[in-house]
Parts: sequence; C-alpha cells; structure tokens
Amino acid sequence: MSPHPPTQPTAQVATEVVGDGVARVRWGAADALDDVRRAVADALEEHPRVEALVGVDDQEGQRTATWSGMRREGVRRSGTGDQVVYARLDTDVPVHEPGGFRALLNSFLPRKRAIGQMLLRDAPAAGTEPRVLLCQLTYKRDWDLPGGVVEVGESPQGAVVREVAEELALDVPAGRLLLTDWLPPWGGWDDALCLVFDGGVHDAAVADRIVKQEREIADAQFCTLAQVHERAADFTARRVEAALAALADGTAPFSESGRLV
Repeated sequence: MSPHPPTQPTAQVATEVVGDGVARVRWGAADALDDVRRAVADALEEHPRVEALVGVDDQEGQRTATWSGMRREGVRRSGTGDQVVYARLDTDVPVHEPGGFRALLNSFLPRKRAIGQMLLRDAPAAGTEPRVLLCQLTYKRDWDLPGGVVEVGESPQGAVVREVAEELALDVPAGRLLLTDWLPPWGGWDDALCLVFDGGVHDAAVADRIVKQEREIADAQFCTLAQVHERAADFTARRVEAALAALADGTAPFSESGRLV
C-alpha cells in the first residue's frame, strides 16, 4: 500500500499512513513534546498502530518518542543509518495507569543477558584432586562448563537444570549459587552475567550416561584443573577456579571475567 500524502495535525508534526491500519508520526528537533503526544493520540483515533522511526544517535528524539507514549520495539537496520522503532497500539494500557507506565519503562530500560552454568565434580580417588565436567562445544574451539542462556521469564537456576538436561541428558538439580561473573562485551557479543550453580559430586561413571546434543556438544569429560586451563578460555578457567574457591569457603562472590572484585 503506497503512503498517503502527509497530514499535519499540528504546525510542527506530520502524520502519514504507511500501511493498512498503520500511521507514522514525524517531527523536527525543535518540536514540542505536547505536539507529538497530541499527534499520536489523534492518529490512534483512526489507526490501530502509530509508530515513529528515530535515529539511533538521536537521544532527544528517542526521549520524545518515549514520553509521547510510544514503546521501543527494536532497531531497524539500514545501510543509510539504523533507526529505533517506536510504536503505540490502540489496545495498549494508557500511560497514566500503573501497568501502562511500567510497560513503557520496560520497553526501553536496559536488559542484561544472563547465562546459567553448573559446576559438576567427580569423587576423587585418594590423593587426587576432584575433576570438573567440561563440554567441548561445536560452535567454538574452547571448552566450557555445561549450561546456557537464560530464556525470557525463566529463572537462572531453572535454566541451568534445563540446559544440562537438554545438552547432556542428565537430570541434575542445581544447588546454591557459587559465583556471579560479569562478562564484558567481547567478539561481537554484548555483555552478560554468568551465574554458576553447584551441581554436586558424582561418580565418574556419570559421564558414561551422557547423551550429547550433537548440534551443540561434541564431547563432555571430567577435567583436572590443569586440563581446564589447557582446554578452556582463560576467563573460563578463572571462573572455574573462582567457583571452586567459593565452594570451599562457602561464599558466593562477584567476579568480572573470572577475576574477583
């Protein structure tokens, strides 16, 4: 559907129809928030959806979009400049009501990726150190603790139990939290929080019961600390050491890339 000619509900703000039931609001840098808010309300009288596209570097424009009642939906990538998509639906709870205001804030406040991992050890023979279960992953060269990304609305403790069951076919309850490790942005990844839970001590034969999820897990073995340093990334090895230390002294410290803070 081709856009209709723009209309001007105020002297500064323009509204145009860009699709079936969709209106788009545009404004200039000097336009008043009240004018934009009025344009959004007027457009919702005739259209189920009102949206705006704001440059990713236009902080003032993003504030105007937010406080006019539109929720941030994501970023539309473009070779000519990425734009943040804001929208309001005629079914959205009014902003002046608590639920509507919370939803508005929730749409733009920062969100942190969370990862749940589990520290499983074997029962060491006399005179030997306990070993830690590591997984060789198909999508990267280094080995890592079992676990994975926490889904939206899922608890980290529940997520690590689910991931261990999905990836290794092991039904292992997650014990206490041993370590909260912050991972800074790296190699194309945003930053994240990694929460390491106690997976308990197991007979080494548990490794024989593992059924690997072949899409993600190439191998899984109990490893000595020396093998952890040999096979894992340096920050993963530091995380394992920090989790083992927390297990021994009963703490639950915070670290950054495995370095205690």
